[in-house]
Amino acid sequence: MDVATGLLTAFGLAASAGLNAYIPLLIVALLGRFTTWFTLNPPWDALTSWWVIGALVVLTTVEFFADKAPAINHVNDVIQTFVRPAAGAILFAASAGAVSHIHPIVAMVAGLLVAGSVHTVKAAAVRPLVTATTAGAGNVPVSLAEDMTAAFISIAAIVVPVVIAAILIVITALFVWWLWRRTNAVPRRSS
Repeated sequence: MDVATGLLTAFGLAASAGLNAYIPLLIVALLGRFTTWFTLNPPWDALTSWWVIGALVVLTTVEFFADKAPAINHVNDVIQTFVRPAAGAILFAASAGAVSHIHPIVAMVAGLLVAGSVHTVKAAAVRPLVTATTAGAGNVPVSLAEDMTAAFISIAAIVVPVVIAAILIVITALFVWWLWRRTNAVPRRSS
């Protein structure tokens, strides 16, 4: 794995951990255990242990259902405020560690910041807006979309890391466009 591919994989996995902590961890653990697509160096190879895989299956199931209930999902997001950035740090360090050009502490901080940023946008902006505008009815479809997005980005980050680069470019362009629109919005005058 070259440096650019490793970094794209690391960024993609950390970003998906910001949406759902356990789906990308489980995907990495299963791919590391059963395929040659993703190799985990020590100490990250512990993720391929049957005990860890079993725990991740249980945690993925718990978070899946907790995130679908309108009141429980907000409690889950508060708890996940600590878990998702930690998962992002682990995933970034584990995948960037395969490159071995990045210090583990730098990799963990980068993963923590990426996953923490995605989680913050999700938990502090998107989900409360969905709950408020749909009276909670939109939580289940949005949560399902987040889970599918986390799974897609995790798999794409490993199999086709260039997709992650394209996604990052699109997200950055949309954010810049949103900032530009917000900055250039002309307030309406009432007559």
